[in-house]
Amino acid sequence: MRTARFTLDPAFTVGEVNPRLFGSFVEHLGRCVYTGIFEPDHPTADAEGLRQDVLDLVKELGVTAVRYPGGNFVSGYKWEDSVGPVEDRPRRLDLAWRSTETNRFGLSEYIAFLRKIGPGAEPMMAVNLGTRGVAEALELQEYANHPSGTALSDLRVEHGDKDPFGIRMWCLGNEMDGPWQTGHKTAEEYGRIAAETARAMRQIDPGVELVACGSSGQSMETFAEWEATVLEETYDLVDYISLHAYYEPLDGDVDSFLASAVDMESFIENVVATCDHVGARLKSRKRINLSFDEWNVWYLSRTEAQVSALDWPEAPRLLEDNYSVTDAVVFGSLLIALLRHADRVTVACLAQLVNVIAPIMTEPGGPAWRQTTFFPFAQASKYGRGEVLDVRVDSPTYETRKYGETDLLHATAVRAEDGTVTVFAVNRSRTGSLPLDVALSGLGLTAVVEHSALADADPDARNTLAEPERVTPHPVDGTTLADGRLSAVLEPLSWNVIRLA
Repeated sequence: MRTARFTLDPAFTVGEVNPRLFGSFVEHLGRCVYTGIFEPDHPTADAEGLRQDVLDLVKELGVTAVRYPGGNFVSGYKWEDSVGPVEDRPRRLDLAWRSTETNRFGLSEYIAFLRKIGPGAEPMMAVNLGTRGVAEALELQEYANHPSGTALSDLRVEHGDKDPFGIRMWCLGNEMDGPWQTGHKTAEEYGRIAAETARAMRQIDPGVELVACGSSGQSMETFAEWEATVLEETYDLVDYISLHAYYEPLDGDVDSFLASAVDMESFIENVVATCDHVGARLKSRKRINLSFDEWNVWYLSRTEAQVSALDWPEAPRLLEDNYSVTDAVVFGSLLIALLRHADRVTVACLAQLVNVIAPIMTEPGGPAWRQTTFFPFAQASKYGRGEVLDVRVDSPTYETRKYGETDLLHATAVRAEDGTVTVFAVNRSRTGSLPLDVALSGLGLTAVVEHSALADADPDARNTLAEPERVTPHPVDGTTLADGRLSAVLEPLSWNVIRLA
């Protein structure tokens, strides 16, 4: 196998990693909330009903911003249902997932959950622009953020939350381009209501950070035209535009699945180009950044039949994909894609956090465990803080049905404040190891601290309730750093973390 190569030099960088790149997403869907993060009768539950075993794993995962409460769910959401005494909260039909929502877990519980994760976790609240509009968004903002002295802020205090929630980031609806969305709108309709809502929310607080809905995927027929039309209305009023992308192997095409990040990087670059074109046309000096606030591996083709068969149950088992080593390698590659565009992708949310296409799984009344995808995220969140170095790979390639000739190596590197460097690398080859040679210039690095890999002789190996630790990262021997060159061998189908000091 020909050696893959690249050079690292501190003179050539992409940008600083915003901690919000390691966000996640909690939606009232399936068991994400109920018997996921919230299960009052669980042996580990605290006084607020939050599962301590799940909280411990969420902290280990390194999650920052947490988007809530949806997702498709938010387009039928009445925030008033989710506050006040739990016994008085109404049960509602959730049209998005054909389920019954009890509202036992609501806005106050969400904020309490974030506070227990720690100071690095911050709220990212979505407002309903599907079945509701400007007035309801303002009411929610007043209830959540105003200190006191008004009807809604005093109501929050009466409900037991004296201190404001301090929500800075707000999503202006969700996937409003999608015909599946309750209250689906054209780009013109959505652009107008998003602009009106943004303008009004900034009258309450000029410092809010607002995310406009971009396309639900690059494959949407209205992609790019949607972004351009929405930004024509909102450019000076919002800070971000959203991207959503999910990947799965279709028709057994694993080689293309392994190259999913090719599509993700293309999606990012096309949205950046569209944003900058609109900015140039408007003669604006402002730069719109990207909020990739839904991304993951998701076996979406299984979902539609699951949902249509439901008859309004509470917290059904929905979208509980069990991830393999192959899935985790693709997942790691998607993380690399986000880091490689850290100059413009400054918010990203892994969808979702627990049980629903998630890195953490639980059983009601039973244990919680890590899926294979848990490990790349936790390692990237821990070691991917700092400045992204510009990585241009010279790699052997392979042929894919969907993306043509594709590099076997997908990689990036992050330099921390203390000068240490972490290389994140994926070998997409299913059959062969990949030799790696990295030239280091001007970095002052002299030692390999650690090389760990997530790989397995069985690419379909996964962690389950019966075998919760079947797959974990393992140390790799033989990686060296000498005379300014890093030499390593990447196992077949592997996610690699190489730490240098």
